[in-house]
Amino acid sequence: MIIPKLPLDVAVDSFIDYTTNNFSFITKAISSVMKIGIDSVNDFLMFIHPSVLIILFVILAWYFSTRGIAIFTAIGLLFIWNLGLWSASISTLTLVLISTFLSIIAGIPLGILAAINALARKVIMPILDFMQTMPAFVYLIPAIPFFGLGVVSAVFTTVIFSMPPAIRLTCLGIQQVPNQYIEAADSFGATQKQKLFQIQLPLAMPTIMAGINQTIMLALSMVVIASMIGAGGLGGEVWRAIQRLRPGMGFEAGIAVVIIAIILDRITQNMRKKNN
Repeated sequence: MIIPKLPLDVAVDSFIDYTTNNFSFITKAISSVMKIGIDSVNDFLMFIHPSVLIILFVILAWYFSTRGIAIFTAIGLLFIWNLGLWSASISTLTLVLISTFLSIIAGIPLGILAAINALARKVIMPILDFMQTMPAFVYLIPAIPFFGLGVVSAVFTTVIFSMPPAIRLTCLGIQQVPNQYIEAADSFGATQKQKLFQIQLPLAMPTIMAGINQTIMLALSMVVIASMIGAGGLGGEVWRAIQRLRPGMGFEAGIAVVIIAIILDRITQNMRKKNN
């Protein structure tokens, strides 16, 4: 007996065709607004002279991290500038910052909701499991018909891919707040809002910052993958190197990605420690 194949692919194609045909005016409006925002941030960062921006990053690294990381930041960014990859690095940094910002705006409230509402947690957690186990390249497929090729699709896929850690660790941090603090607040007649903003969130902040750190790292990795749909930046340099069989060019862009990843990782890690 031959069991007929379930037409899952046909159903997905039909759903995407229906939504793009009937709601394209919404996605086009979102795409236009996001494109303006992305270009504005990128133009602003490019307007600042590289030397000034490097000094600012060194100050941030010195303040939030250690002297060693500050020195590494200075050497690493000067090295990227010397390689002629400054513009591509700024494009990548812009996409990471915007994607991380959107992921945090959406992720932290969802994490709070999952922590304080059991029904919401039962709905959200399986969706996160699905989002985290789906291959990263699959996220690129629906982005193209909705937003077209370019940086907007890259941001869309990056937000979907990098949001789960922000949700999970926000929920975990709130759930790990000791019960005695909650009981003490209840005994003084604190409202749910007071308990959340004055006790749970401050105590959960180190865990939430760990989630933000992981979100940044996932955003950086996805931005590189999203170069396949026209994201540009350092990922675009890697993609061009693959197409032209130029391993040296690809290695330079890869080193630049590693330097940026280390800088962002160390700064956000030590920001988390400051909240302990």
